[in-house]
Amino acid sequence: MVLIIRKEMATTIKVYRNTATIKAEQFDGSNEMVDKYELIDAGTMLGTHHSPELYLTGSGKVYVGDWIATGINGKHWLIADDVFKKTYAELPVISEKLDSYIQLYKRNNYGITDMLYDLTDEVCPDVNLTKDDIARAWLDGYTVEGHK
Repeated sequence: MVLIIRKEMATTIKVYRNTATIKAEQFDGSNEMVDKYELIDAGTMLGTHHSPELYLTGSGKVYVGDWIATGINGKHWLIADDVFKKTYAELPVISEKLDSYIQLYKRNNYGITDMLYDLTDEVCPDVNLTKDDIARAWLDGYTVEGHK
């Protein structure tokens, strides 16, 4: 007699967040962007004629207004404009002075609450930024004013 024991595996759904930042550019239909992203002209590929239908390899048809995203490995993919606007937020732009301040606190292993507590108008003349914006910059990343 063979005894078979089945062990039921309970699966648990976990919640994840994506912390990677991407670069994205909204497609404007220009020849410069067609060349930059090596978009494929369907008509030219088929040898018929020049076609207004353009495709991004591995992603599908590109429409004016779509976003072409670039990931950490240089891979490109398409994101429809409405989905992009619901999913992504542009990183805040901060001054060089605030960038130095954030880097100093991180380098010395201080926490975000320490930095926000010590923050003064002299250090942070970025009047457009709230403490919430600065906290998001600390956590998600940011762009320094004047840097590309």
